[in-house]
Amino acid sequence: MKSARIMDNSSISAGERIIAVVQQMVRERSITRPVSSNDSLAEAGMTSLDAVRLVLLVEDEFNIEIPVNELTLANFRSISTISLLVTKLASLT
Repeated sequence: MKSARIMDNSSISAGERIIAVVQQMVRERSITRPVSSNDSLAEAGMTSLDAVRLVLLVEDEFNIEIPVNELTLANFRSISTISLLVTKLASLT
């Protein structure tokens, strides 16, 4: 079962929406370290299972399906890299 979108306002940038998704995960995981756009999410305390959940949350938030070849550690390393991926995928539609 997919969760409700974090933000439904299309005027909010992809980056801001990604930040909201990551902040939701950080709160759920009780991670107390602040996470900025370029911080490694793994170093912040997110696990590989968190990464899988993050993929699903991003897909749900943007109503997209991330192609298997784009499911790389590099694309999900930080808020910035996720934002770049979403922007790239959005430009292909």
